[in-house]
Amino acid sequence: MTDQSHESFMHQALLLAKDASRLQEVPVGAIVVHKGVVIAEASNAQIGNCDPTAHAEINALRLAASALDNYRLPGCTIYSTVEPCLMCAGAMLHARVDCVVYGAPEPRAGAASGRVNYFTEMAHVHKLKVIGGVLEDDCRNLIKEFFRQRRG
Repeated sequence: MTDQSHESFMHQALLLAKDASRLQEVPVGAIVVHKGVVIAEASNAQIGNCDPTAHAEINALRLAASALDNYRLPGCTIYSTVEPCLMCAGAMLHARVDCVVYGAPEPRAGAASGRVNYFTEMAHVHKLKVIGGVLEDDCRNLIKEFFRQRRG
């Protein structure tokens, strides 16, 4: 994939994150792409679903697995507006996703470049490519504005 296609897919994920924000969910959006086609898209839904695991990435992985009728997702790239947490990173590895592309780093809970790099620091059977910082400013600003409004 090219930088331009990464940005295009991240723009789609940002739209989902904005939808989550309107529902008072933390604004994170995720899409799963297989062979250049979006096969799943989701946003955070922990509050709406009353489910602590309903992160955008987990929701998108579930939908992608259903779309491909396979719990393994080889050949897939997942785009997330925010660096995945440890739970989401683990799910991506178990799903055998080829690549994760994220926008804003998450210094407190991120598992790709934050406090830990789960993808490279642990001895995993599956290796996946990690690309961070795609539309980073847009992704970061959306999160910052959401929390500014909640605190303010």
